[in-house]
Amino acid sequence: MTTILTTTADGSNTLFVPEIDECYHSTNGAIQESEYIFIEHALRYHSQTNVEVLEIGFGTGLNDFLTLLEAERTGRKVHLTTIELYPIPEQTADLLNFAKIIAPKNIDDFKKLHACAWGEEVTITPHFSLTKIQTDFTKYHFGQTYDVIYFDAFSPEKQPEMWSEEIFEKLYLATSPEGVLTTYCAKGAVRRAMQKAGYTVERLPGPIGKREILRATKK
Repeated sequence: MTTILTTTADGSNTLFVPEIDECYHSTNGAIQESEYIFIEHALRYHSQTNVEVLEIGFGTGLNDFLTLLEAERTGRKVHLTTIELYPIPEQTADLLNFAKIIAPKNIDDFKKLHACAWGEEVTITPHFSLTKIQTDFTKYHFGQTYDVIYFDAFSPEKQPEMWSEEIFEKLYLATSPEGVLTTYCAKGAVRRAMQKAGYTVERLPGPIGKREILRATKK
């Protein structure tokens, strides 16, 4: 998949994919979007000390890096499992400026996220470990449950197969009791699919440039 490096409104990078005419992050600010949706309204919202996180879409590794920093800041033990069918090359990841902006002392940690082996759990820092799985999420079978889910697939217009009721039923079964899922997409059809799957869904104010986001909880 061809990608083009571009800069968003908060100075952080994203990647543009010409084939689908879509960016990996909001052009209003990649860092502010990920921090707001996945860290503030998912990871920090869930109070468990040892947290199992599932990410749908490793992409640039930004969500993972922010999660790593949050784990080190709070002392919570976080294991993150991320699923990605089309990983970006390491040389592309080296061009991304997230670590330089957020935490220059952790640049090596950001590089490790992209360089570490696929298919095995790798300890990156004392409080953060990562398992990267390269596969088609729609065909993947979960063997455990997760406390927090970052649903960060491309938009329903570009990847409609990722936003169906069947997909959210699959995720619901993989969600721990009181577990949460957040996503940037607040379309009515997506919210209804989540609700039909069993989640309790709330609309939350969105980050800069977005009116609303969704948070789903397994009650």
